[in-house]
Amino acid sequence: MSPSQATCRPLAAHRHGALRGVARAPGDKSISHRAVMIGGLAVGETAIEGLLEGEDVLRTAAALRLLGAEASRDDDGTWRVFGRGVGGLAEAADVIDMGNSGTGARLLLGILAGHPFTAVLTGDASLRRRPMARVTEPLGRMGAAFTGRAGGRLPLAVTGPVDLLPISYNLPIASAQIKSAILLAGLHAPGRTTVVEPAATRDHTELMLAHFGARVEVDETADGGRVVTIDGQPELTGRPVRVPADPSSAAFLAVAALITPESEVRLPGVGLNPTRGGLYKVLTEMGGAVAVENHRHEAGEPIGDLVVRGSELKGVAVPADIAPTMIDEYPILAVAAACATGTTSLRGLAELRVKESDRLDAMARGLAACGVTLEAGDDWLEIHGTGHPPAGGATIATDLDHRIAMSFLVLGGVTSAPVAIDDGRPIDTSFPGFVDLMNGLGARIGAAEGII
Repeated sequence: MSPSQATCRPLAAHRHGALRGVARAPGDKSISHRAVMIGGLAVGETAIEGLLEGEDVLRTAAALRLLGAEASRDDDGTWRVFGRGVGGLAEAADVIDMGNSGTGARLLLGILAGHPFTAVLTGDASLRRRPMARVTEPLGRMGAAFTGRAGGRLPLAVTGPVDLLPISYNLPIASAQIKSAILLAGLHAPGRTTVVEPAATRDHTELMLAHFGARVEVDETADGGRVVTIDGQPELTGRPVRVPADPSSAAFLAVAALITPESEVRLPGVGLNPTRGGLYKVLTEMGGAVAVENHRHEAGEPIGDLVVRGSELKGVAVPADIAPTMIDEYPILAVAAACATGTTSLRGLAELRVKESDRLDAMARGLAACGVTLEAGDDWLEIHGTGHPPAGGATIATDLDHRIAMSFLVLGGVTSAPVAIDDGRPIDTSFPGFVDLMNGLGARIGAAEGII
């Protein structure tokens, strides 16, 4: 056994009965990142309730502290951020390690582009493989300079100019991370910075910036895209933020209930932003019983309580144009499709190949190992469900990807033979307490001995 294997935490999921109870998913990761970062650029105190305390967000908080902002946790779980104002961060005394967080790294590059000092970002082995050029290219047009590995990969040094330039930029792909990095850089540029996206992506950055006092304009285009414009050099003011439960995390609990007969699970306070709602729309089209109760708004974000019941799912065709609203949820959707009746066709999946792992390849290999019949291409996946859970009995290589790990633990709860994963540690980056929460609903997930 190699030293790296010795530090792994293998887990196995065994078949369970009906899942029942109330389970609150952790705070929304996307909103948590943005609350800490924008709070660090605001003047005064930002009090954050419900912040996701997963490793990814904690890395963002640590990065802001290195750059001179204050970020600390009260005993009651409230986080308090005291910002330095737009353009007021200080040069870090050390390399900034973003761990596994692609969102944190890319958005932070946008902020650093607006500061006239040099910062060096790195991350774990998975993050160092992920492309950053898609962000550094537009930030370079604004005047920031980058030095790094081929493809702009981490470790990466960024040096902001004394005067950042506003730009108008047409996104080559629909990506909330690229859009957000440019908008955060645009805070530091005089004048107006505009991003044109070919399809609407999650708009948490726009909503959060407006909540803190920035002037943001959003216009729809005739072909379904959006034009987002921000006025540079505002004075942001610290504001309270209540983070809703993450719909991407809640998706694992929801699908686990849907594919288990006689289950009924309530998921309170889930974010229902329409730019994130693709998965729940597809699950409903598949025949899933997903109801929304107590619909409300907090800090500009729509939220509600989801009630999910065991259902007989059927295969559907999922078009490419819905991908921006559910790009992180395709792994768990594939699990639902593996238990449905008929063929589920997924298109527009190219972005999955540059996530924490090559998620398209990881899901195809893992499902096939569990006995699922499927075909896969460069940007598509077709899963042929029989109406019954597959056999299981496989050990899945997670490739340090939290969503792959959780997806196959959910699948193992309904397969004939257990499904194991080689390492459960990455789950803590986005969903600390996942195993305990699942087991509290009736799942059977535990340590897997001797699988590697």
